Amino acid sequence: MDEVRVVVAHSERATLRVGDVFLKVDADQARIDVEVEAMARAPVPTPEVLWRKPPVLAIAAVRGTTLGRLGGPSTGSPAAWAAAGAAVRKLHDAPPPPRPGRAGRGIGALAAELDAECESLVANGLLPADLVTRNRRVAEAALRPWAPAFTHGDLQIAHVFVEGDEVTGIIDWSEAGRGDALYDLATFTLGHEEHLDDVLAGYGGDVDREAIRAWWAVRSLLAVRWLIEHGFDPFTPGCEVDVLRSRM
Repeated sequence: MDEVRVVVAHSERATLRVGDVFLKVDADQARIDVEVEAMARAPVPTPEVLWRKPPVLAIAAVRGTTLGRLGGPSTGSPAAWAAAGAAVRKLHDAPPPPRPGRAGRGIGALAAELDAECESLVANGLLPADLVTRNRRVAEAALRPWAPAFTHGDLQIAHVFVEGDEVTGIIDWSEAGRGDALYDLATFTLGHEEHLDDVLAGYGGDVDREAIRAWWAVRSLLAVRWLIEHGFDPFTPGCEVDVLRSRM
C-alpha cells in the first residue's frame, strides 16, 4: 500500500500524496472550480485531473522536480529558469479568464488591504515599524495600472516542475484569473532574486523590474501574519521577513 504523505495542511485546505496521486481537500468549492477551469484553459503543462468528488480533487503527479523552494537552495540551470520564464510568458499571452484572480485586485482595494495589514503588523509587534514603513514605500510601485493577463496567482517556485531544461508541469491553480503579469513574476522569483535575470531572459520583452521588487514587498507584507496564524514561519532564513529586510 502506498504511504499517505501530507504535502501541506492548514485550516482552509489540505493536500495529500498517495503514490502518484495528489488529493486536494478544500472546503471552498469555488477555489476548486477555479483550479479545474484554469488548468483546462492554460496553454502550459498542467496536471491531469483524475476525478473530482467534493470536497476532494484528485490529480496526477507531474514529471520532474521543482527549481527549489522559498527559504531553501535553488536548483536548475540558468536555461531551466529561462524555460520557466518562457512558459510564464506563454501563459500571460493567452486570453485572460473572465474572472479576476489573486493577482487582479484593484489598486484601491489592494492599497487599503496593504495599509491595514501594515498597521496590524506594527500594532501587534510582529515586525519593527521601520521595516514595515520602508517596505510600504517600496510597495507603492506595484500600485499602478496594468494590462489584464492570464495569471496563475500563486506561482511559487515549488509549483513549477522541470525536467532538464523543459517545464513539465505547473500546479496549484486555485488563485488563477485575470491579473497583473508582474505579480506572477515576482511570486516566482521571491527569495531568489539571483535568478531574476534568467527568468526575464526567457520571458522576453521590456519588464518593469521596480514593479517586480515592489510586488516582493507587497506579497511579503501581506503574508507574514497569515503564515504565523496558520502555523508557518516567515522568519525562516530566506523567507518573507528576510525578503523585507533585503529592501532596507
